[in-house]
Amino acid sequence: MKPECILVTGGAGFIGSNLIRSLLRKPEVARVLNLDALTYAGNLQNLSEITNDARYRFQEGRIQERERLQQLLEEHKITHLMHLAAESHVDRSIEGPDNFMETNIMGTFALLEGCRQWQKKTGQWIKFLHVSTDEVFGSLGTEGFFTEQTPYAPNSPYAASKASSDMLVRSYHATYGMPCTISNCSNNYGPYQFPEKLIPLVTFRALKNESIPVYGQGENIRDWLFVGDHVEALHLAATQGQPGETYNIGGNQECSNIELVRMICRMLDTLKPRSDGESYAGQIRFVEDRPGHDYRYAIDASKIRRELGWKPSHTLQDGLERTIKWYLSNPRWCETVLARGYELERLGL
Repeated sequence: MKPECILVTGGAGFIGSNLIRSLLRKPEVARVLNLDALTYAGNLQNLSEITNDARYRFQEGRIQERERLQQLLEEHKITHLMHLAAESHVDRSIEGPDNFMETNIMGTFALLEGCRQWQKKTGQWIKFLHVSTDEVFGSLGTEGFFTEQTPYAPNSPYAASKASSDMLVRSYHATYGMPCTISNCSNNYGPYQFPEKLIPLVTFRALKNESIPVYGQGENIRDWLFVGDHVEALHLAATQGQPGETYNIGGNQECSNIELVRMICRMLDTLKPRSDGESYAGQIRFVEDRPGHDYRYAIDASKIRRELGWKPSHTLQDGLERTIKWYLSNPRWCETVLARGYELERLGL
């Protein structure tokens, strides 16, 4: 088995840190390099337990720094690049889209060009996995699923920036023969998720005895994917996926926002009851819906199951309970993240 030397961009974030820990449990992985700019969502505390692993290295830097990228590719003999670095919060993209265009589009372009220049220099291609989102497909009605053939129809600046970067990756395979694969995933959740996202936001606000905001009437539906299942699929796509192919990765666990929020409240009622004996559900407050709020996302993940043998191993009930127990068992991590000045008014989805 040929050793894998993997560069992960955005490895200090939620999905990236879970991915790196998973990679280091695999004997075929010889080295993992984490390139992260440590913006608001990047947190090296996510990786504190593997800091001394001899196979792991961290490099602070922006993905747009092409000369530095060339140095890292050579120094660490990179064989695979797993690109997760991105601005990813829809509300932030509505308020200020500039960073999304710069990071998600131009950052991806810089990485692709860096790998192309490396191939021109060495004659060797680096396998490139671009991690994207189901939001590029737009919104579904009450029936149907996103497939790899679904036309793109992004409805937010965030989704548009990811759709653009997907097209760039596709073009580098078609034009230059670069061995690229793309993954489009449904909503992730699990340990170490930044508190602007729905599940940790609801959990933290409930525990702080604050109102729990829900957009509209909470009828929007998402397919939920446990992050541990997602990162296993990413490794398969990066190492066994066919160049030029796209793989949809979903949890097959659809749930409306209000159903999910109430599920979290019920779990907290059991795991950490309120001192007054009332349910956390009493803190739910419906607020004005956000612009361009997609009604439903749902992923058909049959292709990756059929071709690469992957399927999710966690139900929403199981994964959500594990996630909430993790937050309750790691108060120091939660306190550190919240102490960085983050405001919990954002709505997370």
